[in-house]
Amino acid sequence: MWMPLLRKKAWAWVPVLIGWPACAWAAGGFGASDLLAILLLLLLALGGGWLVGRRAALRSNQLLPAAMDSDQRLMWALWGSGDNFWIWEVADDLLSWASARPMLGYGAHSSIKGADWRAQMVHRADRARLEAAIKAHLDGSADQYEVTYRLRDAQGRWNWVRARGRVVARDEAGRPTLVAGTFRPIEAERASDSERRIAAEVIRHMLEGVSVTDLDFHFVSANPAFLRLTGYEAEELSGKSASLLDSPQHPPSFYEEVRQRLHAHGSWSGEMWQRRRSGDDFLAWLQIAEVRSPEGARSHYVAVLADVTDRKRAEQRLRYLAHFDPLTSLPNRAFLRQRLRTRIDTGGSRRFALMFMDLDRFKHVNDSLGHAAGDELLRQAAKRLAHVVGESENVARIGGDEFTVIATGDTSNEGVERLAGEILDAFAGPLLVAGQEIAISPSIGIAYYPDHGRNLDELLRHADAAMYEAKARGRNTYRVYSVRMAEDAGERTRLEAALRKALDRDELRLVYQPKLSLRSGRITGAEALLRWRSAELGHVPPARFIPVAEDTGLILQLGEWALRQALSQARAWADAGLPELRIAVNVSAVQLTRGGFAELVKLVLDSHGLKPSWLEIELTESALMADPKRSGRTIAELRELGVRVAIDDFGTGYSSLSYLRGLAIDTVKIDKSFVDGIEHSVDDEVLTSTIVLMAHSLGLSVVAEGVETEGQLTFLRGENCDEVQGYWLARALDADKLRAFVGSYRMPAGLVLPGAR
Repeated sequence: MWMPLLRKKAWAWVPVLIGWPACAWAAGGFGASDLLAILLLLLLALGGGWLVGRRAALRSNQLLPAAMDSDQRLMWALWGSGDNFWIWEVADDLLSWASARPMLGYGAHSSIKGADWRAQMVHRADRARLEAAIKAHLDGSADQYEVTYRLRDAQGRWNWVRARGRVVARDEAGRPTLVAGTFRPIEAERASDSERRIAAEVIRHMLEGVSVTDLDFHFVSANPAFLRLTGYEAEELSGKSASLLDSPQHPPSFYEEVRQRLHAHGSWSGEMWQRRRSGDDFLAWLQIAEVRSPEGARSHYVAVLADVTDRKRAEQRLRYLAHFDPLTSLPNRAFLRQRLRTRIDTGGSRRFALMFMDLDRFKHVNDSLGHAAGDELLRQAAKRLAHVVGESENVARIGGDEFTVIATGDTSNEGVERLAGEILDAFAGPLLVAGQEIAISPSIGIAYYPDHGRNLDELLRHADAAMYEAKARGRNTYRVYSVRMAEDAGERTRLEAALRKALDRDELRLVYQPKLSLRSGRITGAEALLRWRSAELGHVPPARFIPVAEDTGLILQLGEWALRQALSQARAWADAGLPELRIAVNVSAVQLTRGGFAELVKLVLDSHGLKPSWLEIELTESALMADPKRSGRTIAELRELGVRVAIDDFGTGYSSLSYLRGLAIDTVKIDKSFVDGIEHSVDDEVLTSTIVLMAHSLGLSVVAEGVETEGQLTFLRGENCDEVQGYWLARALDADKLRAFVGSYRMPAGLVLPGAR
């Protein structure tokens, strides 16, 4: 390739032949020794060219081997550098290049001529950049031409190359005539650079902190996450010792041991307390590993750091929640079981007592005042219980309003029962909840180990059975387990399960007991009474299933069903031509204080097209006193609708007529227990007379229930009692029999009050 070039004027090539190796050396392709060798070769070539000019015919055959030897040496130099040499003759727009090893699919010597060589070989996206670089160098604004672009290979594929060049010859006017330089493929370099850039971006955007230190643990670099976690700026860390982050949470020896392990093994991982620039400590998970040079020597350490403080706190919180009640901070059921199991397993036959406590009528308070008030009540109850029991015993809240105490101090019967009495006394005073005083009492069941159970399940079950016995005995008391209680508890469980199915199985029905007006001699109303015949248990009296329904909340479903059924029957009687008959429906405290009861009543009345005067709501005094404020609001809403309200079983509860008058009550019903004693007890006669007199003075009507004899009726008639109901008049009847009874009943003339109409 080079011999045709040498046929030109030798001195015209001096800039080329000197400039090219100089350019290659400047570009880093040659070393100094290579440059010297090539210059010597070029001088020989120039000398040969001069001699050719002087003695062309005579000496050409002698100079040819020397020129070929120079060409070979040039190929060796190019081979050693890995570069390709090119010359661009500007005027002819001829590009020639050479390589000792064919590259990009071209031969060792190639050339291309024409104004469109760049269009043929350079990627169109890179041409503008290439043209700009060439122009900048040719017009002298850039000392050297250097550009990276994509070059088409012999198969038409694009390859990234880096080209460097410089003007090596100009004409008399100073215009560039010859540009020489080198180029080399850089696909591998770009791939490597791309990987490094991707890795750098990944590290830069990692949520974990990454830092690099030298072998003496001085910071070399850190990613943004590391700077955020530690609070330092990059320049503040650069060159500083990693001990800057050591926390007093660990002794200094801990950090020294970690560094010694790194020196010995090259890696370490684990939890480590670190200190931020602000002075705050945080728990970090650290993974530290050595970095080795290409020669295999250890050069740096890289550390990946994650702040696990919040995660550790969450784990601690979960462990806490697994064993403690978040509302009261008392141990929970799981902790209780663990403590009981440990005591049973390690204590042998050593006696202790398990006390199972439930707050009486807590559901009423919770439903009437809301869950926030209920939660506050539980917190106060837990504090009061823990204060009485003290630290020597184990108190736990096992769910809802249920608490337990493991009594391990004085475990004699007298000692444990004395503790139970102290707990009851502690709840004698009211609790202040939501701005009002709430009277709440506990019922306590007691079971002894090993007397009443040798494993925790038996002990818990028997203490629970004793607690239900305490509730059955009137609440606010304690009972010690007996075998009979287990039978009762099992019966209660079966009763509750069957009651939950009663509505679906259509096992409930209403019967109606008529009320007689002593003033008119007519049947003026009827009380709807709930009856249940279970497919499993047979006939179950209300005294057995109503308390269970109230304790479990099933009374809400049963009560709404009874209200709808009673008013539906009233509509049917009216459609059948029966005169207006006021239906009395019993309502529990849970229904009354739940909220929305008056709206439910209005909805059911409207759906059946009945006037509110057709309905009377009967409430017990205890139901009213469960939450007087809310009860008063509900009664006022019912009265505003036009629904009458009666107090059932009057005289067995608070017995305050003036207080009840403040609740806008219409009717007082004298309890059967007083009516039963009219013919036998002067006290009952006086009390009954007083109730009638005071009720009338307050504008209230009076109904006597449980009237069974003519003597009782005569006395009540003489005291001007308004209405009576009971077996003397009629037992509870089903709907059809009541209709017939009302249509045919005639009161004996001698019993009608004077002036009756």
